This record gives sequence, structure tokens and C-alpha cells, in this order.
Amino acid sequence: MDQQKLKNLIIQAQSGDQKSLELVIAQFLPGVFGLCLRYMQNSFDAEDAAQETFVKAWKNLKKFDSEKKFQSWVLEIAKNTCLDILKKKRIIPFSAFEAEDGTNTLADKIFQPIKEFFYQPSLAKAIASLTPSSQKVLSLYYEQGLNFREISQELNESLDTVKSRHRRAIDQLKEVLI
Repeated sequence: MDQQKLKNLIIQAQSGDQKSLELVIAQFLPGVFGLCLRYMQNSFDAEDAAQETFVKAWKNLKKFDSEKKFQSWVLEIAKNTCLDILKKKRIIPFSAFEAEDGTNTLADKIFQPIKEFFYQPSLAKAIASLTPSSQKVLSLYYEQGLNFREISQELNESLDTVKSRHRRAIDQLKEVLI
């Protein structure tokens, strides 16, 4: 399919034309599935990842800049979707370490020192001196345990913005506390 026809289909799909959306998905499905298959290593998980990719693309289609390459955009979504799925598969739920009485000594050992440090009065005061956006990044990272990619999605900001905001906040805290 030539680029101009594809661009027109994407514009029509952005305006809600279901048939155009189906044609766009049909055009990119083989490439997205192939990328997902390389990441997921089996066709069952690759199908799920490809489907989730197109759901995300559909939900964010109005945000897509039709002057850019749709293929790059949708393949980036596919890659991130696969990485998110793989990351979730590797997580061992803390509930697996719960005792019969419901306590979770592993989680307590891991998170209690972080929580105690995060809520010390001098640190709390230093954090309060940061911009609200920097406070939010620190809270999501240290209190809620999100990684930079998840924070980026939560705040709807670029990954690089989140990383640099985190780095600047840590540098500012070092200046205040040390």
C-alpha cells in the first residue's frame, strides 16, 4: 500500500471510520505479530500481545501524528506491550511468601527500611521543597514501587522526562540533606 493511501486511511480511522481502521490493522498485523513472536517466543502469547497492541493503538489513535510513520509508532507500542507482559510474568507475588496468619515477612523486610527512610522528618521536609511533579515521580517510584516506564505511562510523559525529573530530584535532595 502506498504511503499516501495509508496516510488517508489513518486519518479516516482517526475520525472514527471502522472500515479504515480494519484496513490499517490488516496492513500492520503481520509485522506486529512477527515482532511479538520474537519477544514472546510462542504464538499464543504473541497473539495476545498483538491484540493488546492494537487495542492500545486504537485507544490512542487520535493522539497519533499523521505526519509521522504509523509503522514505527505501532511497532513501538508492540515492543512496550511485550516487555510489559514479560515483566509481569517474572514477578513473584508476595502472597506466595505469606504465613498462615497473613503476615508477609519477606515484604516487611524489603519495604520497611524504604518506608522508614522515606518518612523521616528531615527527608519529608526536603521532599516537600521539591516541585509537585518531582514529588509525584519520587512517590510513584519509591512508595508505590513503579518503574520509570510505568511512571511514564501513569503521568503520560516521556520516559526520558521521568528519568531526568527523578535524577534532578535526587540531586536536589542530596544538596539539601548532605
